[in-house]
Amino acid sequence: MQNQQQPAQGGQAKQEVKIADNIPGAEYANFMQTNHNKEEFQLVFGNIMAPSGRVVSKIITTPGHFKRIISAMQANLKKYEEKFGEVKESAPVESKEIGFADKQ
Repeated sequence: MQNQQQPAQGGQAKQEVKIADNIPGAEYANFMQTNHNKEEFQLVFGNIMAPSGRVVSKIITTPGHFKRIISAMQANLKKYEEKFGEVKESAPVESKEIGFADKQ
């Protein structure tokens, strides 16, 4: 991934972000688990399809960036609902416990 800074309007640097070639595309997730310690937040995204599921992505970030992610998601949800109407929260996964199994 490559970052380049170029002057933008108002004298601030514009940052260019490129997507790495080894990222093939988006993954569907209908499950997320989050954990944290003093230094970081960990988000694990998965795709649960009975009778099993798989982890599709894992993000580890700082508490400050995690808070910015939440703010950005809230702002985008608000814009979405203003345009398309209220979103109803999905029902929780039927199983109360989700476990991870090692491949053997």
